[in-house]
Amino acid sequence: MNFTQIKETCLYVNDLEITKAFYTEKLGLKMISFVPGRHVFFRAGTSVFLCFNSESTKNEKEIPPHFGSGNLHLAFECEKKDYEAYKAKVLDSGISIEHEHLWGNGTKSFYFRDPDHHCIEIVEPGLWD
Repeated sequence: MNFTQIKETCLYVNDLEITKAFYTEKLGLKMISFVPGRHVFFRAGTSVFLCFNSESTKNEKEIPPHFGSGNLHLAFECEKKDYEAYKAKVLDSGISIEHEHLWGNGTKSFYFRDPDHHCIEIVEPGLWD
């Protein structure tokens, strides 16, 4: 198989309203779907970032049930020219940066937590090139 991308990825969250506010107001993601008690979906470049309420989706009947718990990780990539501005925006939004890393190939990334304590990373292009 020759996949072209990961089309969507998801996290499982406790409070969809808090999640919606965090990702739209603090990180500036565009919300594309919100169903109270079930999910909030966002656009991230050409991908879709899904946030589900586990209690709702673990009993799905129409699509396969899915759920999860624990502190998960995902990374958003930004243009190299925007990296420092995005880091400043995160800090200005009152979000603590947990760690910043300079990778062996010279790319940088930084880590912080969302309201459910998921480990979110913002990374410059080229990390996996």
